[in-house]
Amino acid sequence: MTEPTEDDATGGGGRTHDERGTDEITIEESDDESDRGAVDDESDRQESTDEGAGAGDANGDDGQHVDEEATEQESSDETTGDYRAADETTTDLIDRDAEYVERAIELAEESVEMGNTPFGALIVVDDEVIGEGHNETRTNDDLAAHPEMTLARWAGRELDADERARCTMYASTEPCPMCATAIHYAGLDRVVYGVAGETLNALTGDVVTIPCEEVIERAGGDTTV
Repeated sequence: MTEPTEDDATGGGGRTHDERGTDEITIEESDDESDRGAVDDESDRQESTDEGAGAGDANGDDGQHVDEEATEQESSDETTGDYRAADETTTDLIDRDAEYVERAIELAEESVEMGNTPFGALIVVDDEVIGEGHNETRTNDDLAAHPEMTLARWAGRELDADERARCTMYASTEPCPMCATAIHYAGLDRVVYGVAGETLNALTGDVVTIPCEEVIERAGGDTTV
């Protein structure tokens, strides 16, 4: 029988089992170190990305948010200013209307002093009184001699269409349907009165209670009442 040689004992490669095991362990440790290095690199890149994103948020998004808030505030201020200006304009208009209605009431009182019923009216264009009138139904023996009718007919004769479109008629009481129709045909811009027709009818009982606004609307007019 042939005895085993040294090469046969080492597997024929000249290395012992312990030497092969050492190589294999070294290779595995090397692979582990590579994996850890790759993980560390990936972690560094992620941190860099996160820092960049954070800087972008701080420098870009926050700045954009501040700009949007400033724009919204400016818009709010402008809107508030517009509302305030509109309120002031409306208040001024109401005050002027009240003054002219007071004048119409004074004309109604004058009408009574002249022996007529208490009705008065005036026409204003561009904040200037251009015509005044009072009731003359008794003194002229003319049932159509209402001040609103008289002034509407006068405006139709003496003013051009553009001037009439800027006119406001102020009356002590709401114009009757006859006068409302005349105002519509004259093309006056506005009508402002002191006492409503229904209120007057409750006092006297002889008023045709068709609202002036309804007459103009049914006629397809543009006059504001």
